Amino acid sequence: MLVNTHKLFARFLLLFLLVSSTAAAQEVWILQKCLDTALVHNRNLQINRNAILQSQEKEQEIRAGRNLKVNASADYKYFIDMPYQLMPATALNPQAAPGQFKELQFGVPHNINASVQIAMPLYQPQLTGAIQNAAIARELSGIQYRRSEEQVMVDVTNLYYNAQILLNQLGFLERNLDNTRQLLKNMQLLQEQLMARGTDVNKVKLQADQLLTRQEMMKNQYESVLNRLKLNMGLDPERNISVVEQIRIQEAGDYPVHPTLEFQLVETQKKLLNNELKTIHQSAYLPSLNLFGSYGTMGFGYDKSPHSFLKFFRTGFAGLQLSYPIFNGTVTKRKLSQKQLELKNNELQAAFIADKNKMEIDNSEKQRATAFKAVDNTTRQMQLAATIYAQTLLQQKEGTASLTDVLLSDNTLRETQQNYLAAIVDYLKADLALKQLTGNF
Repeated sequence: MLVNTHKLFARFLLLFLLVSSTAAAQEVWILQKCLDTALVHNRNLQINRNAILQSQEKEQEIRAGRNLKVNASADYKYFIDMPYQLMPATALNPQAAPGQFKELQFGVPHNINASVQIAMPLYQPQLTGAIQNAAIARELSGIQYRRSEEQVMVDVTNLYYNAQILLNQLGFLERNLDNTRQLLKNMQLLQEQLMARGTDVNKVKLQADQLLTRQEMMKNQYESVLNRLKLNMGLDPERNISVVEQIRIQEAGDYPVHPTLEFQLVETQKKLLNNELKTIHQSAYLPSLNLFGSYGTMGFGYDKSPHSFLKFFRTGFAGLQLSYPIFNGTVTKRKLSQKQLELKNNELQAAFIADKNKMEIDNSEKQRATAFKAVDNTTRQMQLAATIYAQTLLQQKEGTASLTDVLLSDNTLRETQQNYLAAIVDYLKADLALKQLTGNF
């Protein structure tokens, strides 16, 4: 008796461990957890975050153009043939005729120069405009990153909803398969009692086989969607996860309308175009002022005995350089015309986006309202079809309904199930589109 008790306890322990390991192996993830994970681990978002860092470094690079620049240089020259200079002949001989020159060689064969040069822009319209453009470009990178985030969230949400729909389809298939197996048992009993034909039993067997095949296909589709979901979340493909089977449908109110990222992008591009237009104006009519200077030494050497020498002399200077554009053809005029046309196109694009977004919001709200009603209707129809099937199956047992009646009611039940899932898909799609169109991601 004691041995049997130990065996029974061991079986319960083994069963508990199996159930626990299965539950631990498969994690059920809610949608929000999938979204949070994707925002951290999605590889495309990681690439885009690096792009933002690159744009910040680019801005700092352009800003560094205002800083003082220091360069050192040195050179050595050995003249095999000394360079010639022409001097007026009157400098050597006052009696010489004007307009006559005498060639002379000056200098020594060894020349050494070493210096340190500094340069610093005090005011440059082009540099100021470039810095402002870089700041706006960084802002554009941020908006583009948020667009990437939004797209990842839309993709993950779509995949999650697809997985939920497939999981519900698998649930319906399992219940339909149970109904068909029960019907098959009934038909086999009736055949044994010579109350049903073999063809009737085969019809039910065929339906069971079809449901099994469809179930296998649906499982493969479900696993495929989960794999794509894990890829978008940046998870290990071997990780065993699942989604919540229950789909919550409730009539939501209107989402608050925020400027979409697409509209924000166009508005920021407008800022960039206006700044580029301003920079072109300033570069055409404002001067540039630079500070520069140099300090170093110049060395001269002679290597012939007995008068060889090497002497160094210090040299240095500092100055300002003013540059003012006077005329550059019609280049500035053409650049201004191009930017003005770009600004007009930008304004047209912004107006089009606003009108299009308003129209799409209105359509999505109507589609969501229609889909919500359809979900409610198909839910009642599915419940009614299930009741009719159960009644028909009971009548068939009592001999008041034929197999054809049972199969017809079964087909009606499956049709209402598909209609219910289709209505849910329409609702989820419309709700997701409405969130995106109103900027609520």
